[in-house]
Amino acid sequence: MSRYMQGDCQQVMSQFPSRSVDFILTDPPYLVGFTDRSGRSIANDKQGDWLLPVRREMFRVLKNDSLAVSFYGWNRVGQFMAAWKAAGFRVVGHIVFTKAYSSKSAFVSYRHESAYVLAKGRPPLPENPLPDVMPWAYSGNRYHPTEKPVSALRPLIESFTQPGDIVLDPFGGSGSTCVAAAQCGRRWIGIELLEQYHAAGLRGLAEFQRPHYAVPASVSQQYGSMV
Repeated sequence: MSRYMQGDCQQVMSQFPSRSVDFILTDPPYLVGFTDRSGRSIANDKQGDWLLPVRREMFRVLKNDSLAVSFYGWNRVGQFMAAWKAAGFRVVGHIVFTKAYSSKSAFVSYRHESAYVLAKGRPPLPENPLPDVMPWAYSGNRYHPTEKPVSALRPLIESFTQPGDIVLDPFGGSGSTCVAAAQCGRRWIGIELLEQYHAAGLRGLAEFQRPHYAVPASVSQQYGSMV
């Protein structure tokens, strides 16, 4: 069964078989010490010592000739890029999601989110490539301070995977990637460190009537309650 697990993603992924997932879609901490208006924060959002070890695990568990998509903090791009390349990933694309609202204003008004498309090996090209500028709908951030909208994640999963593939999100937050994968008919594995966001993710996933596919036995026997 697809699973949404609580724990440190580096430790959890270390128990996964190598080359066991088909696609990774994730939104890691941006290393900016973010706190929203209500005081909610994100674990490990200041120090970047986890960047390379986690990226190495992501690279190991991803199948050969497959893709990962990772959001990132634009003002920490040097750290993210260094970790991706050191882990073995090759940068093959960049996507900008445009917002109709400002999430913050300083020297400029922040109205976009960005993600890099990363390759392990030589993945096949999609039949109908996505545009590299895409729309963004406000999620409301009800369950997580940086909650990504399912509507923005679905096209990525549909373009870069096949029905029944396993989609992994090591920084699961409130489970948006898992819901998007389920809506697309894909299997999914989500990992979230903080209990309150993991619980919110379980509630959200329980509301969605999803197909039940099997993840690798060594993963399903080791971790998590079925949702």
